Amino acid sequence: MEAPRWILLLALVPWLQATEPAASPGQVLHAEDFTSLDNWAVEQQPGGTVTVADGKLIIADAAGCTVWFRHRLEAPVVITYTVTMSSASRVSDLNCFWMASDPARPDDLFAEGHGRNGRFATYDTLRTYYVGYGGNTNTTTRFRRYDGTGARPLAPEHDLGAPEFLLEPDRTYRITLIATADGRVQYLRDGELIFDFTDPEPLTRGWFGFRTVHSRMEVQDFRVVRPTE
Repeated sequence: MEAPRWILLLALVPWLQATEPAASPGQVLHAEDFTSLDNWAVEQQPGGTVTVADGKLIIADAAGCTVWFRHRLEAPVVITYTVTMSSASRVSDLNCFWMASDPARPDDLFAEGHGRNGRFATYDTLRTYYVGYGGNTNTTTRFRRYDGTGARPLAPEHDLGAPEFLLEPDRTYRITLIATADGRVQYLRDGELIFDFTDPEPLTRGWFGFRTVHSRMEVQDFRVVRPTE
């Protein structure tokens, strides 16, 4: 299937790394300046904190944390943010979920009784796209599509371990996530296409979440855009 023109532009054009909404390739739906946590839902194991300061979301985690954007998103959508994994903690797990939903509560990810608490296994039954960038103590970078059954299949081409796909301490990355209505799913780092997947059963509506464990993640310039052809 030929990629829509706007996907190719996202992979190639330098303005990907710009943080101003005017530089985005479409309608800006959300632009987060991190002055509060009002738009975010925190699920975290004991011992960690999630705070905002100086225009940053700061996740200082001990045993597992997911921070969800409260607004449900609908494809086509482009999500961008800048993020630094601080050397003040373990440099590992710059992770994320997108287009996530709970099959038991498809219209409300945060409905009472959802059972998620920051421990990674409590997310296995979601339907979602997931990237674990620099996971397993910064030895793997992986893309998965969770199907809602608890299975987390991993294709060989989505299991990367070369140094160029792992984390560097204190380096600031520009991350771009894409989901189209017809099932094209992409993950870009600093404008470079890392994962490119065509989903025969697209996840077209759902939530976005930052995910990490035992690390210090500092996030800025979060944007959600509805692209135009």
